Amino acid sequence: MNQSNPPAQRSRWFGLAVLCAGMFMIITDGTVVNVALPTIQAQLGFAQADLTWVVNAFVVPFGGLLLLAGRLGDLVGRKRMFLIGLVAFTLASALCGLATTQAMLIGARFVQGVGGALAAGVILGKITTMFSDPKELGKAFAIFSFVLSGAGAVGLVLGGVLTDAFGWHWAFFINVPIGIAGVLLAVRVLDDDEGLGLSGGTDFLGAAMVTAGLMIGVYSIVGSTERGWSSPYSWGPALLAVVLLAVFLVRQSKVSNPLLPLRLFRSRNFSATNGLQILYVAAAFGMFFVSALYLQLVLGYNPMQIGLTFLPMTAVTAVVTLGFAAKLNARFGERQVLIAGLIPVAVGLGLLARVPVDGTFVVDFLPSMLLLGAGGGLVVPALTALAMSDVPPVDSGLAGGLFNTMQQVGGALGVSVLAVFSTLHTQNLRAAGEPDAVALTSGYQLAFGITTGFIVLCLIGVVTLLRRVSKAAPEPVAETAS
Repeated sequence: MNQSNPPAQRSRWFGLAVLCAGMFMIITDGTVVNVALPTIQAQLGFAQADLTWVVNAFVVPFGGLLLLAGRLGDLVGRKRMFLIGLVAFTLASALCGLATTQAMLIGARFVQGVGGALAAGVILGKITTMFSDPKELGKAFAIFSFVLSGAGAVGLVLGGVLTDAFGWHWAFFINVPIGIAGVLLAVRVLDDDEGLGLSGGTDFLGAAMVTAGLMIGVYSIVGSTERGWSSPYSWGPALLAVVLLAVFLVRQSKVSNPLLPLRLFRSRNFSATNGLQILYVAAAFGMFFVSALYLQLVLGYNPMQIGLTFLPMTAVTAVVTLGFAAKLNARFGERQVLIAGLIPVAVGLGLLARVPVDGTFVVDFLPSMLLLGAGGGLVVPALTALAMSDVPPVDSGLAGGLFNTMQQVGGALGVSVLAVFSTLHTQNLRAAGEPDAVALTSGYQLAFGITTGFIVLCLIGVVTLLRRVSKAAPEPVAETAS
C-alpha cells in the first residue's frame, strides 16, 4: 500500500474512524445498560438475583469469543468478520429494545455479546495492518485508546439521559442507526483482506475448548460477585475453565495448524503486556464500579450526576491521548511512557482510598479524576503498542483478540474481587454497630486501596518484565483497496 498516496491515506483514517465508532458503540452499550438496570427491573419484573443476567448474558459470550473471533479474522478476513459482528450486534440491539419479557431480553443480550465479540475481536488486528508507518500507527493506537478510555464514562451520561427522557428501550435502540451507518461505511471505506484461508484445516476442537473455557471462566468470575468464591457454583466452574484452557494449550503445542500459535508467547513484551493489562483493567473497571456505588449509596447522586462526575477524567484523557501520547511514545519509548502514566494513576486511586462519608466532588473526587485521566491517557496507548509491537502481521487479528480478551477477564476479575472484599468488610462493620454510611464508605475505601495495589503491581511488572521496543518499521501488508 502506497503510504504517500493521499486518497489511500484518507481511506485509512476514514476506516479507523469506522472501526473506532464500532468499538465505541459496543463499549458504551455496557455502561448505558448499567444505568438503565433499575428501570428494566421495575418494568420487566426481574428479581434482584436474575437482574445480573442482563449484564452477564452479554459479558460471558463477549469475553469468551474474542480470541476465536480474532483468529477467524486472520483466516477469513478481518473486514468480513467485523461486518458480520456489527450486523449481529445491531440486530440484537433492536431485539433488546423490543423485548417484552425477561427471556427475550436476556437472549437478545447473548446475541449482542456474540456480535460484539466478532466485531471487537478483529479491530486491533485490522488497525495494525492498515498502518505500516510507525508514526501513523502510534497515532491510530492513541485514537483507539481514547475510545477505550472514554466510552465508559460517556455511556454513564448517555444512559442517564436516554433512560430518564425516553425509557430504557432507547438504551438499546440508540445502537440501531449507529450500527446501520457503521455497516454501510465499513463496506465502503475498509480495505478488503482475504485472510489466510481455511483450506489448510482449522483446529475446531481447540476452538471449542478455548471458547468454552473462556466462557465458563468469565461466568465463574462474574457469578462470584454474588455467591462468593466459597460456593461450589463459583470455584467449580473456575476449576473446569482452568482444566479446559490447560488442555487447549497442550493441544496447541501438538496440532499442525493451531488456533493459538504458541510462538506468540516467545515475545516477552506480548506475554507481559497481556498479564499487566489484567491488573490495569481490573483497577480501572473496579474504580468505575466502586465510585458509582459510593456516589449513589453514600452521597446520594442520581445516574446523571454520576456520569457527569467522570466527564473531567474523560476530557483530560482526550487531551493527553490525542495530543501527546503518540508523540511521547515516539520520543521516549512506550515503556518509559507507561511508567510515567502509571504513577499518577496510582496516586489518584490512593486519594480515592481516603474518601469520607461527607465527601464532595471538588475536594474528594476532582483531583483523582484529573490524575486518572492524565495517567490513563498515557497508559492505554503505550500498553496497546507494546502488546502489538512484536506480533507478525499474519497473527495480528489473533493477538488483538487475545489482548481484548485479557481486558474483559481483567474487568470481570476486578469487579468481582472488589465486590467481595468491600461487601465483607461492610458487613463486619455493620455487625459491629457502625452506621450504614460509615460501613459502606469504609468498604469502598478498602476497595480503592486494592485498586491502588493492582497499579503498584503493574508498575513493578513494567519495570522488571518489559523491554524497550525497536522503532524499526514492520513489513507492510499488502491489501486490496475496496
